[in-house]
Amino acid sequence: MKSFRLIPAIIAAAMLVGCVPSDKKETELTQETQQEKAETTIIPSLQIDKSYYRTLTPYKESASRGLVVSNIFTKYDMKEVETGLMRLSQNEFDTENYFFQEGQYLAKNTVENWLARSSQKKDGLNPPTTDSMPAEERATKAPIYLSHIVEQNYLTKTSDNKVKLSGISIGLALNSIYYYQKEQYGEYYEKPISEAELIEQGKKMASEIVSRLRTQDELKDVPIVVGLFKQKARNDIIPGTYFNYGVAKAGQNEVTDWKAMDEEYVLFPTSESQDVYRDDSKNFENFKQDVDKYFSNYTSVVGTGFYQNKKIQKLSIEIPIQFFSKLEIIGFTQYLTGVLINQFNNIHVEVSVTSMNGPEALIVKNANEKEPYVHIY
Repeated sequence: MKSFRLIPAIIAAAMLVGCVPSDKKETELTQETQQEKAETTIIPSLQIDKSYYRTLTPYKESASRGLVVSNIFTKYDMKEVETGLMRLSQNEFDTENYFFQEGQYLAKNTVENWLARSSQKKDGLNPPTTDSMPAEERATKAPIYLSHIVEQNYLTKTSDNKVKLSGISIGLALNSIYYYQKEQYGEYYEKPISEAELIEQGKKMASEIVSRLRTQDELKDVPIVVGLFKQKARNDIIPGTYFNYGVAKAGQNEVTDWKAMDEEYVLFPTSESQDVYRDDSKNFENFKQDVDKYFSNYTSVVGTGFYQNKKIQKLSIEIPIQFFSKLEIIGFTQYLTGVLINQFNNIHVEVSVTSMNGPEALIVKNANEKEPYVHIY
């Protein structure tokens, strides 16, 4: 077995700090707010990774904070609708010169009004219905397309020691399935919504939203990125993804330059992963079999692969266990680390070992690196 490192929490934190630049000091700047008053804000000196934005402090919560919990079906989509929007925003706003802040321009009641049907609220973006329209007709002709709106702000530093808003990203969470009842308290029925229909409706809503945002003085001349996110079914255990995005350039009311995105999450082991991603599925099966040979008293091994353009970027593996001895957990983690090194060479892999008591061990292996980081909780 190849060597590995067991990293206690304090040492791991120290190593993390050591991996990033430390010769820069935090920068204290002034930020103009919507309330037309200047506030002091700080740009952190450390950037953990180039794939992450530096976040201004003190941290400002979104003006519509909390709605994602009630509007998005699964916890997996709740996370991805926000992190996925940040990822696609990097196509327009680089992480070196732009700083992240949660959305400050769409108030909670504004988002709620926009998510309504146009027959319920004047500003509603979802299609209208009438009280006499049967449930089946609503599902066919007027389903709820838009379930949530995410706003993110991207700021830059100016020459006079201030930060200013330099870009906005809007994520539109769209339903791939419309759930409805034929009668009150009756069973739920499902009506799938095609991707072509979601693209048509999403683009129409995107242009209307940009037009409305342009009525705010602060937003007249900043580029606005709009991403279309397709939710998974209510019982799915993998998240949906953004599948299309466009940009309204500074001063423009229309979203143009729409680009298709090829991203997806794949569950291992499944028949779908075996059929579509045979090599990756085989590697996962080999890993699972090696675990089976060494230990028999674990629950299962489940993997989630993140793909871009049909190529795997990250594999997350969860292993729930029923061990009671700390020494047994350490031995299991040692064995897993050796198997991980031999099975996965060119992709980022994270293995999380958990029990009824919570997290027990974490193994992280970066792509093309031989030695993983290992932490025993």
